[in-house]
Amino acid sequence: MSAVGQPSSGRRAFLARTAGVASLLLAGLVAGRAWAHDPAGDIPRLPNGKPDFSGIWQTTSAADYDLEPHGARKDAPPGPGVVEGGFIPYLPEALEKRRWNFENRHTADPRLKCWTLGTPRGIYYPEPFQIFHRERDLTIVFQFGHSVRTIHTNGTKHPAEGGNEFWLGDSRGHWEGDTLVVDVTDFGDQTWLDRSGNYHSTELHVVERWRFLDANTIEYHATLEDPKVFSRPWSLSVLLHRHREKNFQLIENYCFTLDYDEYYPLPAGSMPK
Repeated sequence: MSAVGQPSSGRRAFLARTAGVASLLLAGLVAGRAWAHDPAGDIPRLPNGKPDFSGIWQTTSAADYDLEPHGARKDAPPGPGVVEGGFIPYLPEALEKRRWNFENRHTADPRLKCWTLGTPRGIYYPEPFQIFHRERDLTIVFQFGHSVRTIHTNGTKHPAEGGNEFWLGDSRGHWEGDTLVVDVTDFGDQTWLDRSGNYHSTELHVVERWRFLDANTIEYHATLEDPKVFSRPWSLSVLLHRHREKNFQLIENYCFTLDYDEYYPLPAGSMPK
């Protein structure tokens, strides 16, 4: 029997093991915080010393199904959402259109028409995209529809006349340390933000922040502002992972041509067996 008020030997051993595990967890948390604020020094870099985002990237998040937290649906797995604070701050009058979009999502989603996905949706859509990075710009080629987006980093400004309605917006970037900050304006209103009907107007303004967490992981953060649709700016965040499989490459996904395949059959013998 142990003395009054003293744990038994078995209990002391359990407490010692627990304390040891807690110490390891604490050390891991401290190291994790240090790593989060000081990414590994071996990230790829351009000749000018800035990070080089070249590569093929893809998210593993379920963001495209619904940016907000949602339960399982027949057309979407459950997900915790990627919106900071949980929910998108719609203006009351904008919610009706959002509800209509959701109820008609199986036919109204522009993705189903194979239209360009837009910004930021193209980044977290569950297909890969490839970045070709030069000192003066980044070119992003999306597998879906092979849309091409250019982010200028040479100090040039948005078009002076404004009022352009680009599918992917007009992107101008600058560096804040090792973080690429991209200002995106001049949007059309024909794209959605996800499959559940979250949307925007031509007044959309997006500020992206791209930074390496390690050589094969990018943290992508976007703040969206649209005074016609949202009551205030709001942000989302996803991780992008580098594809490192042998011989991995983008595959043409011109899905808008599928409806015409019967009119343009491939010649006999043209497909490999």
